[in-house]
Amino acid sequence: MAKKTGQVVDFASIKAKMSDPYKKTLQVINEKGEIVNQELFDSFSDDELVNFMKDMVWERALHEQTMNFSRQGRLGFYAPTYGEEASEMGSIAAFKDQDFLFPAYRDLPQLIKHGASVAQGFLWSKGNAVGDDYGDTRNWFPQIIIGAQYVEAAGAALGIKKNGEKDAVSFVYTGDGGTSQGDFYEGINFASAFQAPAVFMVQNNGWAISVPRKKQNAAETLAQKGVGSGVPGVQVDGMDVLATYLATKAARDFAAEGNGPALVETLTYRFGAHSSAGDDPSRYRTKEEEKPWFDADPLIRMRKVLTDKGLWSQDQEDKLVEEYKDSFKASMKEAENTPTQSVVDMLKTTFEEPTPQIKADIARFEAKESK
Repeated sequence: MAKKTGQVVDFASIKAKMSDPYKKTLQVINEKGEIVNQELFDSFSDDELVNFMKDMVWERALHEQTMNFSRQGRLGFYAPTYGEEASEMGSIAAFKDQDFLFPAYRDLPQLIKHGASVAQGFLWSKGNAVGDDYGDTRNWFPQIIIGAQYVEAAGAALGIKKNGEKDAVSFVYTGDGGTSQGDFYEGINFASAFQAPAVFMVQNNGWAISVPRKKQNAAETLAQKGVGSGVPGVQVDGMDVLATYLATKAARDFAAEGNGPALVETLTYRFGAHSSAGDDPSRYRTKEEEKPWFDADPLIRMRKVLTDKGLWSQDQEDKLVEEYKDSFKASMKEAENTPTQSVVDMLKTTFEEPTPQIKADIARFEAKESK
């Protein structure tokens, strides 16, 4: 029998340090609206700074107006984006038209910015098939199955590589809860194994419906989850639109240059309910817990920076909000005037070649619809 020796593997030390490379959260503007990285801030022009603010104001106005439509019974499922404007507008700005987007159901704003219309966003919520027809844009419809879009994005990334496309990536979003799904791990592992150009976005908004991040996952950061598959990751302040943009752009550049996939975790917060379906966040979180996040509101901090530079005013913002909401109302009218898909059309598009049973169903419903 071998003699007892000292500790062979110090697992406690490994566990204590394995998150260290991922805890250096990238930030340009802090919670108080102070510039904490002047060099990175100075890399943006005044016009770029203003455009980021306009995009975030646009998204918040879209959220507010969409919630009004939902309360009026004019929409189906809707996942609020209130509080996540910097995470979503900062990241989508880093991608290009030739990139393939695989959104989750909370990512309608990115879908619209990537080429879909606002009316299509409303139609998707209403369950109208036209809401999934994005023409020549490289959009995929929002995924309802949690995490499934990661597998889809990995497949598209491999397709980009096999087709020999240059300067194109597949990019995908999920929340913190999505990283607990098997599809998440399968997607990042597949893309990494084939060194395919994918960017995996994780919007860590603190909650998987009513389950807090700390109860669903023991990893200290979600950025480190890629390491087991050989995927480098970074954690960024997702309430800082500039930091989010820079981190995402770096990830995209890395992937597009043929280095395989990258992962970006944005630390953000879902200010309201999980969805318009009726969950009540006051039943599972407190005002005391929410306050620091509301104080870190991405619009407040960016508004302060731009106002201090003389680039922004409340009057300017109010006028934009009014214009945006008027355009959303027009989009809703367009959506409501769009014909719904007939049963026959649905059956005809289920398979490229209808099965004998579906052919019989088509004939039966054609007879009904012709009356």
